[in-house]
Amino acid sequence: MGQSPPRRPTPRQRPIPRLLIPRRRLTPTTVATTALTTAVLTASLITIPATAQARTAAAPPVPARMASLGDSITRAFNACGWYSDCPSRSWSTGSTSSVNSHYLRLRAQNSALTAYNDARSGAKIADLDGQAQTAVSQQAGYVTVLMGANDACTSSESSMTSVANYETRFRAAMSTLRSGLPNALVFVASVPDIKRLWDVGRTSAAARTAWSTFGICQSMLANPTSTAAADTARRDRVRQRVIAFNQVQATVCAEYGPNCRFDGNAVFSYPFALSQVSGWDYFHPNASGQTVLAQQTYARSFWASALISRKAAA
Repeated sequence: MGQSPPRRPTPRQRPIPRLLIPRRRLTPTTVATTALTTAVLTASLITIPATAQARTAAAPPVPARMASLGDSITRAFNACGWYSDCPSRSWSTGSTSSVNSHYLRLRAQNSALTAYNDARSGAKIADLDGQAQTAVSQQAGYVTVLMGANDACTSSESSMTSVANYETRFRAAMSTLRSGLPNALVFVASVPDIKRLWDVGRTSAAARTAWSTFGICQSMLANPTSTAAADTARRDRVRQRVIAFNQVQATVCAEYGPNCRFDGNAVFSYPFALSQVSGWDYFHPNASGQTVLAQQTYARSFWASALISRKAAA
C-alpha cells in the first residue's frame, strides 16, 4: 500500500511563525560605536544629577559680625612679640594679609564684616561657655572654636581634663551658642596633635631647653629624649586624650545640625614642621603656623565647600 501524502495543517494546527530578527555582523567599528554611545549615556545619567545638585550649593551670606573662641593659639601668642598676644596674626580674626585669616577672606565678600577675638591665652574648656556668652552679646553670625590644647598640655598627665568633663563643658558652650545665636554658623577646629610637636622638636636642643625652662606641656614634653616604656606610654595616653577631645567635638557638632561644621581633624592631622612654631617657646604657632592654620581650616569652612561645589558644576 502506498503512503498517503501528508495532510496540510488546519489553521488551528499551523505553527505560529517566530519573529525573525536579522543578525548583524559586529565589526570592530560597530562595537566601538556602541561602547561609546553607552559611555555617553551613562556619563549623562551620572553627571546631570551631580551638576544639578552642585548648582543648588550656594555659599551662605557673609554675616556682619564674627567671633573667635579659644586659647593662646587663636590669640596668636608669640606670633609677633616676646611672650605676648598678637591677635592681628590670628588664623581666625587676624588682620595681617600674609596670614589671610578667615576674617580677611570673608571681608573680601563683605567689607562691612567686624571681627571679635574673644579667645584668651591660657584658657581651658571650662572657659569656653563664658566666651560663647560674649559672642552671643556681640550677635556674631559666624563663630570659630579652637579649644582643648591646654586641657591636654598640663604640668603632668594626672592634671589633664577628663574626657567626661571636656564633653560637659563643650556641650554647655555649644548650647549657649545655639540658644543665643540660632542662625549663626559655627566652625569647630580640632585640637592639634601635640605628640607631633614632641616628635619634631625632641632632637632640637633649643626646643628641649625651652620646654624644660618654661615647664611647657610637661604631660607630653617631659623627658623628651627618653625612650623608656613609661615615657612612651605616657605620650601615647596624652595623644589619645586629644583624640578623645576631638571625637567629642565631632559628635556634638554633628548633633548641633547643619549650622555647625567640624574640620574633620584637619588641624590634628596636619604634619606641621618645627619651623612653623615660635622660636621663643617652641610651642605656639608662629606667623607661618598661623597661615597654615588659616589655610587648613578655611578649606573646610562653609564658604570654601560651597565654592568647591560651584567649581564642580562649571
